[in-house]
Amino acid sequence: MEYRELGRTGLKVSSICLGTMTWGEQNTEAEGHEQMDYAIDQGINFFDTAEMYAVPPRKETQGSTEKIIGSWFKARGNRDKVILATKVAGRAPMDWLRDDGSPVEQSRAQIMEAVDKSLKRLQTDYIDLYQLHWPDRPVALFGSSGLAYRHVKAETHPIEEILETLDEIVKSGKVRHIGLSNETPWGTMKFLQASETRGLARVASIQNAYNLLNRTFELGGAEIAHREDVGLLAYSPLAQGYLTGKYQNGALPKGSRKQLFNRLQRYESPQADAAIEKYLALAKKHGLDPSQLANQFATTRPFVTSNIIGATTMEQLKLNIASKDLEWTEELEKEIHEIHQSQPNPCP
Repeated sequence: MEYRELGRTGLKVSSICLGTMTWGEQNTEAEGHEQMDYAIDQGINFFDTAEMYAVPPRKETQGSTEKIIGSWFKARGNRDKVILATKVAGRAPMDWLRDDGSPVEQSRAQIMEAVDKSLKRLQTDYIDLYQLHWPDRPVALFGSSGLAYRHVKAETHPIEEILETLDEIVKSGKVRHIGLSNETPWGTMKFLQASETRGLARVASIQNAYNLLNRTFELGGAEIAHREDVGLLAYSPLAQGYLTGKYQNGALPKGSRKQLFNRLQRYESPQADAAIEKYLALAKKHGLDPSQLANQFATTRPFVTSNIIGATTMEQLKLNIASKDLEWTEELEKEIHEIHQSQPNPCP
């Protein structure tokens, strides 16, 4: 396993991070524990979760994933072996995350409540990386509007105010470092600017979607990652399973997210279908598992700090982790570039 520095924190995280969002919905507590045991044995020291998980978000399962991680820490007594990342939700109409039933926002009071509740569920007294799950201001998220930017005026907490709260919880010892998620290049630089001019905690990472079908991070985020040491934590490297080929020709595997929740429309279009076919054919040509090709593409990008994998079965988990051993050749790089040029970012 390769280990890379998380921003300027001095922490070394595994190049593959264990994603956890299915635990408490598609996976049981015992299955979550089994996945963590295996991940640790394989050299993974980096876990990512969120207060909102399990997915899809709903009142009945909110916080269940953190509870499963917490019970594992208690049972194994190995909190010091894991660099743990979790997230506080961004502005949204969800009214079940806060005790008073308020819709979610990144106010000081709500962030303080959220971090304390996460610490309790996780059965730990510190979080290594605390991330803003998505911005407090309106932005184009989760493939909702492609690459289009539409300016929306709405109530929001200023970035400087949010960063002051995050700085406060870092100084309290509850959180060691902070990060962003689903953020834009502009937002990332504004956080960095506020950190520099006000002497506040500095963001160490940005967790955005990144895969063969969505390389929009390269348009602005990659340069920031290099020049400012705010590396990408790449989520959805398999494009929610589409890059494995399991949904080809209308297939709907039992127990899959598509079959259970019908939430994967961002990867469904004629342009996406054409690109997916080309990447699957490339994997077949080279005798590679398509999921390992997609995972290793993300892991080998020079601006990626860690590739966040996720699995509902141990077979999937083992395959995902073993992708690190796939030899990345100049020929693969060239052919992937050609496909990307012919069908760029069909699923941003």
